[in-house]
Amino acid sequence: MTDAAGLVVVDKPAGITSHDVVSRVRRLAGTRKVGHAGTLDPMATGVLLVGVNRATRLLGHLMLTEKAYDATIRLGVTTVTDDAEGEVLGEASTDALAEQAVRAGLAAMIGDIEQRPSAVSAIKVEGRRAYDRVRAGEQIDLPARTVRIDAIDVTRLDLPEIDVRVRCSSGTYIRAIARDLGETLGVGGHLTALRRTAVGPFTTADARTLDALSDDFAMLPIAEVARRCFPALDLDGEQAASVRVGRALPVVAAHEGPIALFAPDGGFLALYERARDGIRPVAVFV
Repeated sequence: MTDAAGLVVVDKPAGITSHDVVSRVRRLAGTRKVGHAGTLDPMATGVLLVGVNRATRLLGHLMLTEKAYDATIRLGVTTVTDDAEGEVLGEASTDALAEQAVRAGLAAMIGDIEQRPSAVSAIKVEGRRAYDRVRAGEQIDLPARTVRIDAIDVTRLDLPEIDVRVRCSSGTYIRAIARDLGETLGVGGHLTALRRTAVGPFTTADARTLDALSDDFAMLPIAEVARRCFPALDLDGEQAASVRVGRALPVVAAHEGPIALFAPDGGFLALYERARDGIRPVAVFV
């Protein structure tokens, strides 16, 4: 069993759940202390962050507010799940659709918008996941929530299909973009393919397939993850000793939000935040 702590950036394949990935990584890492951040649907592929040992505690603090996706939208067909895995609810002709109208419909979603999550999301409704209720035959109408879409770039437009590249905030549903575009155009629409290409500073360039990890299991050390995700402060020996026992430090913080603190040898010690008389602990990792 390993006691090393770090982050595994998995290139998730289609057809398995995020929990299935966690189970595989548990076996490969030789520890049950494994968790993931940012669930991907079974049909989706791409970047899934998996923490091992102490890094599972770090997952909840990571500033992973920005994500990127490549997706394919199919207009003219509406499904119960807003993707290709759901039962077809209706079909409509797309013959009269103009490219300009499609681009305008996508452009209207840029910015801070109110988006109604897909009914088969992982959002809990009275203690049960929405997707479980839908699959049990219930009708679910989730309230809209504010999300931010920074960009939707069309990379292929061959109606009734459109390939798009999306940059957005965490909590944005790409299936809902497909659904809402179809509703705007009056023909319906759903998602047929989805690949997450980035979560925060981690991209497909960092990701490895489960097969590759089976041949050579490796992870990003927790210290490297902390330096990528937070402003860093390197301490002297006396300061590091104080941090190890969770004492506040009389240090002026130059940044808002969590700061990653490191020992003289480069080891990651803790996350601290600005306080009235210096910085105080948010979470200590030693």
